[in-house]
Amino acid sequence: MSWILGVVVAVAAERGLELAYALHNTRALRRRGAIECGRGHYPLLVALHALWLATLLLLVPQETRPDAGLLVVFVGLQGLRLWIIASLGPYWTTRVLTLPAAPLVRRGPYRFVRHPNYLVVAAEIAVLPLAFGAWRIALGFSVANAALLAWRVRVEEQALRPRRAL
Repeated sequence: MSWILGVVVAVAAERGLELAYALHNTRALRRRGAIECGRGHYPLLVALHALWLATLLLLVPQETRPDAGLLVVFVGLQGLRLWIIASLGPYWTTRVLTLPAAPLVRRGPYRFVRHPNYLVVAAEIAVLPLAFGAWRIALGFSVANAALLAWRVRVEEQALRPRRAL
């Protein structure tokens, strides 16, 4: 198996597990009265991430060996991603859901940054293609991701504003 295929399969499997956990949490939060905000951007985010992995698989030559240092950085980003997910626990989803009476999570990386997951995602989208020398893919998807995240952060900030005082 080529490096790029192995890495893309591993990332896709990890994302699949995350989506299953997010779906579980989404259903539980909705049962508790959570409200979804900004549904319009969600399919675009899903498409961006799927296209990012597909583009890597299709455009990176199969014989390309990754830069070990950048691959280690990418693996480190997965550790940060898991810290974020663990910090949010049952509140972690891939959608913007707000539970009006719930206080905001202020532990883990949320002690330092409002949207740590988006920083990790931005870094991942750049670092993984760069690990395979695919700077054009890194640049193109980073620009597209920045535009979508700007939209999402506005939606999320608006949804969380009433809860910031709790």
